[in-house]
Amino acid sequence: MSSQRILCISGPNLHLLGTREPEVYGRDTLADIHARLESRAKVLDVVVEGRQTNHEGTIVDWIGEAPGRGFGGLLLNPGAYTHTSIAIYDALRAVELPCVELHLSNPDAREPFRRRSRDARACVGRVAGFGADSYVLALDGLVRWLGRRDSHA
Repeated sequence: MSSQRILCISGPNLHLLGTREPEVYGRDTLADIHARLESRAKVLDVVVEGRQTNHEGTIVDWIGEAPGRGFGGLLLNPGAYTHTSIAIYDALRAVELPCVELHLSNPDAREPFRRRSRDARACVGRVAGFGADSYVLALDGLVRWLGRRDSHA
């Protein structure tokens, strides 16, 4: 049996992690986070592919292509697009892959405009506020969710 494949998408400005507002986002780089995800994925017997883009349309494309490329679930940190992108929400609804929305900071504890997620209704869960650990916690949650779903299939 082959390992489940998970696509991890990080949105705008996340390539700047490590130097961008470290008091909010921490000092881990996105490469550090991807390495931690890969390490945890081995333990969970899944494969994670991490990607980052600053472009909304690229995120939409990656989500739309995910089922055809053999991905069984998504981890998504849409960054600022969380609060604005109906296109990403529509893409998530269209592919019907289980998705966990994640954030390094806790959007609900920040500025009021960050408290609304356009994507949440298309996701099976959300992890926020744990810094770089949010990615690993989201992976753990998604893998558990997939396991429960598959055991009921």
